[in-house]
Amino acid sequence: MEFRQLLNTGRKTGASDIHLVAGAPPAFRIDGEIELAKHDALTPAEIATLILPITTTEQRDQLQRERELSFSMVDEEFGRARVTLYYHGGQPEVAVRLCEERVRSLEELHLPPSVDGLSWLTSGMVIITGSTGMGKTTTMNYMIDRINSERRCKIITIEDPVEYTHRHKRSIVVQQEVHSDTHSFYRALVHALRQDPDVIAIGEMRDLETMSTALTAAETGHLVLATLHTSDTVQTVERVVGVFPVYQQNYVQVQFANTLQAAIAQKLLPVASGKGRVLATEVLVATTAVRHVIREGEHHQLYTILQTGTSQNMHTMDASLLDLYQKGLITYDVALNNARHPDFIESRAGRRQPVSPSTGSGPGGPSRG
Repeated sequence: MEFRQLLNTGRKTGASDIHLVAGAPPAFRIDGEIELAKHDALTPAEIATLILPITTTEQRDQLQRERELSFSMVDEEFGRARVTLYYHGGQPEVAVRLCEERVRSLEELHLPPSVDGLSWLTSGMVIITGSTGMGKTTTMNYMIDRINSERRCKIITIEDPVEYTHRHKRSIVVQQEVHSDTHSFYRALVHALRQDPDVIAIGEMRDLETMSTALTAAETGHLVLATLHTSDTVQTVERVVGVFPVYQQNYVQVQFANTLQAAIAQKLLPVASGKGRVLATEVLVATTAVRHVIREGEHHQLYTILQTGTSQNMHTMDASLLDLYQKGLITYDVALNNARHPDFIESRAGRRQPVSPSTGSGPGGPSRG
């Protein structure tokens, strides 16, 4: 087996990721689920052999020294991939993300139409959030491509690693890869501010220094697009503020309230037909009310604003799940299992279980039958 054969299989099956783990056959993540190849279990020696032709001597030295390595590779036939090497039981293993070969349309991605409007902003911060593998980078690349296609400006991206290569259209796009072009997100961001950018896209806000510099960039007349690992938009606000020391949080709340433009939370869910995945979203727009709540640190009020902000292009994840279910794109169980408030899905979908007066649950009253 050669590494290119794995890339070929991954592309043909529509896999998003490939995993090479000792003691198991090659594994492919297809439509969100792991599928094992019809192949013998890989040995540590076989995995080491597969790694050899895709790494340089310097990269192998770095892997041995730091015990982890992430880089991008481009194959002429099978496109770009993000390769992550790590150790397990003292032996290296591999996780590969097969990068998008093209930027899909708003409709194909099932993004809300309001995302297009965000691409015309000239300052402030737009945060795209969700857990690993939920399409955050895909959404950010969609926005970059939209800006690149419609505006005359300079876009700088800082990524680890670069997953999609943007060609210059109406804009100039400079893509920097952490470790090969720069040492860290923070250092790249500091220097990006000196390069006359209009738009800065940050592949991931990982630490206090990066968040602080990103807020300053957004505050000083740049549009900052960034991704963050949080599950919903309310948690996003809490995470950004909470990463700072307590003595700084009052100032950060004011700064964040003034710079936030929108937060988009994402979940990729299995399609009801059994093939493919569809995107559910939550959108928080920084209205006057939202800014006031963030400024005052009353983050618990944000969800209520989300629920009532439909006219301002806001919606909750639960509302998105209900919409996808009613359109037949996801099953009822998927909607229910991913909801913040399952009762909302049950009541709106008309599938709430009736209460039986003869069935009780002790002193607390009747339970649902």
